[in-house]
Order: sequence, then C-alpha cells, then structure tokens
Amino acid sequence: MSTHFVGDTAVLTGRSLRHILRSPDTIITTVVTPIALMLLFVYVFGGAISTGTASYVDYLLPGILLITIASGVAYTSYRLFLDLQGGIFARFQSMPIARSSVLWGHVLTSLVANLVSLVVVVGVALIMGFRTGAGVGAWLGVTGILVLFTLALTWLAVIAGLSAKTVDGASAFSYPLIFLPFISSAFVPTATMPGPVRWFAENQPVTSIVNTIRALFAQQPVGAQIWVALAWCLGILIAGYFVAMVLYRRRVS
Repeated sequence: MSTHFVGDTAVLTGRSLRHILRSPDTIITTVVTPIALMLLFVYVFGGAISTGTASYVDYLLPGILLITIASGVAYTSYRLFLDLQGGIFARFQSMPIARSSVLWGHVLTSLVANLVSLVVVVGVALIMGFRTGAGVGAWLGVTGILVLFTLALTWLAVIAGLSAKTVDGASAFSYPLIFLPFISSAFVPTATMPGPVRWFAENQPVTSIVNTIRALFAQQPVGAQIWVALAWCLGILIAGYFVAMVLYRRRVS
C-alpha cells in the first residue's frame, strides 16, 4: 500500500510540475512581490528604520522569505480548484490511485516551486548586500524551518482550494497570510509597536519563525524561539492536513 501511495504521488507530482514548467510565469509572479518589497524597504525606507543591525537587508530577509512562501501557496489552491472544477478528481476516483496521493501531488509541487522561488529571492538579497557567516548546520536549520512552513501553509491552501466556490476565492485566501508578517518582527522590532499591536505581534507564529531564522543567519543563540517556531509549523501542518483530508473525502464521496 505504501509503495502504491509513493508511486502514485510521484506520478501526480510530476504531472503538476510539468504544468509549472510549461508556465514558468507562476514562479516569476511569485517572486515579484517579495523582491519589490525588499527593494522598497531596503532602498527607500531602510535608512529611516532602526533595527540595531548593521545591514537592514540582513534584518529584513527572513520576513521576505515567509512572504515569498505565502505568495507561492496561492497557486496551489488555484490549481486545486481548477482540477476540481475540470472533473480531474472525479476521473482519478475511477482509477486505482491512492486517494491522498492526489492532494500530496499538489503539496509536493508547491514545495518544489516555493524552494525555487526562495533560492531566487536569496540570490537577489545577496546582490543587495545580504551577508551571513552561517555554517552548513545553520543553513540546514533555516531550510528545515522554511520547508515546514511551506508544507503548513500549503495544506491551508488545499483547504481553501477544496472549499472555495469561485476561482477568486481560491486564490484570495493568501492575502491575510502575506499581510501577517507586517504585524510581526519581520520589518521592525516589536518593541517599537504600541501595546496591543506588540502583544499580537509577539504571540503570532510569524515572529517566532522570523526570529529563529534571523538568529541562525546571525550565528546567535536561538533559545526557546526555535521550539515555538517548530510547534507553530507542525501544529498548523497537522491540523491543516486532517481538515483537508476530511474536506477531500466529502468532495469526492
């Protein structure tokens, strides 16, 4: 059964990846917004923002990486919605394909596409002056957190794609996710925010994830932040997976 699942998932992931390769504008449009924000905040607002770091792009990059992922997962809900409306899922149901493989194909495609987008954004940040002395272990830690965050948001995207009534609704769910880093430590330290906003910023998932990635890049102790970040990512991932599977069974039954 597990071999059957792995084989089906690999085939369906390949199918979705071929769609992206035939339409590379998916990745291009995904990276445009975060790169534009990075250019805007570094070269226009950066001089007016005090973060206690020598380079504002070093401070900013972790939050921009999360915005890149939030932008990218919108395409998962969009493609999933189109497959549902086009009857692809109904056709798969008549074939000997593991049920969960259909969703995992979309999720793994999102993971690959977002990793490519993240590499592009990091490349632009390096051109803009981003520097880190992080070793292999720190980079692996950053990559692991970003992978977990991508999987967590992608399962939320699957929920949106399965429950949306229109194509606009399928992709619009990502707007709050893109906005969330703005009310966190991604752009400015939370200490500069007024009371209620500061409390929200310090207790939402983006802040702990951003702080952990920033500490890894800066070769500083991550403390308890990394466990908070992992708990948020895993909690959202697990909850999103189970809700998505329930919705999927209802849609195809």
